[in-house]
Amino acid sequence: MKVCLDLSPAVQNHAGLGRYSEELARALVELRDACEVRLFYTDSRGRRPAPPLDALPHKSIRWPNKPWRMSALLSSYTRFPMDYLAGDADVFHATDHLLPYLRRTSSVFTLHDLIPLERPAAHLPLNRWYLQLMLPRFLRHADAIICVSQHTKNDAVRFFREIEPKIHVIPEGVNRNFRPVRDAAALAEVRARYDLPERFILFVGTIEPRKNLERLWEAYKVLRSEGRTEKLVVVGRKGWLYQPTLARLAELGLEGEVLFPGYVANGDLPAFYALATCFAFPSLYEGFGLPPLEAMACGCPVVSSNSSSLPEVCGDAAILVPPTDVSALTSALRRLLDDAALRDDLRSRGLRQAARFTWDDAAQRTLEVYSTCCRIY
Repeated sequence: MKVCLDLSPAVQNHAGLGRYSEELARALVELRDACEVRLFYTDSRGRRPAPPLDALPHKSIRWPNKPWRMSALLSSYTRFPMDYLAGDADVFHATDHLLPYLRRTSSVFTLHDLIPLERPAAHLPLNRWYLQLMLPRFLRHADAIICVSQHTKNDAVRFFREIEPKIHVIPEGVNRNFRPVRDAAALAEVRARYDLPERFILFVGTIEPRKNLERLWEAYKVLRSEGRTEKLVVVGRKGWLYQPTLARLAELGLEGEVLFPGYVANGDLPAFYALATCFAFPSLYEGFGLPPLEAMACGCPVVSSNSSSLPEVCGDAAILVPPTDVSALTSALRRLLDDAALRDDLRSRGLRQAARFTWDDAAQRTLEVYSTCCRIY
């Protein structure tokens, strides 16, 4: 079976969708006896996949995202087939919430979340308009749909009940590099290079309204007012509509207390998790929620919001709090900072929970979806 996977999110260095498409592609390549992987990607800057994916057969177009999205829109409405993008593949796997009209090629669509419909204010206007218009069409046209969590499936069925029979829930996995780091010299080198303090609360994710960082600022402000010296370290790029989040930080007088190391390579993230006293993830909505899972895989105790898919990801291995309850978030962080036994307990629970999620398993189950929808079978 020949599979063409859309690697555009990874080539364009998108956070969550990019990680999903690259990790899945790498795991599928390991199943070479069962499928042949080809790639499609679009990038106006001419970037290429990271090794070893750069050696795979591929079709690429150097279009900016807006023309590419409009071509998929026109293809869908005019029913003009774009099978040439998939070459001779039997299945085209859309990973970027975008599916051109295909006539002879089977299609699988990964639905990461329903944010455009559930929380439209979390998107820029043009992006919101496009996804609200096209996402229903893409979902109805796809031969099979993969939802990355049961919560995402529940949302999808609530909006589009007719697609339920073709939905498959396949959680994401944890890269093998995310594991406890016990090399003292390596940890010291990362601490020195990024100027990390001895004790700190860590957040990893894009800075955007949905991540609910303003309430994390408020909880941290209370902790600082109690005389605590731990810093807050925020790893992640600025996303859309980030300005109010940073403005609130300034209003609270925390600009010097919250550290922004900027972009952190994936190879350094396990050390960040290992060095952190605890990890905080107060997100309002996640289709899956990879950062808390990666934190647990590295042995970092987690405080997470109890919204959307996060209880599925965290299980009983994290302290879960309502995302809008600043007092609960503050209390949970205080408990973790003060209670070494609690941190050790959550560390052990987190390692067991994270071990349940692997990209090998995700790839095997995805391959089964390909087989069920492939028109040659």
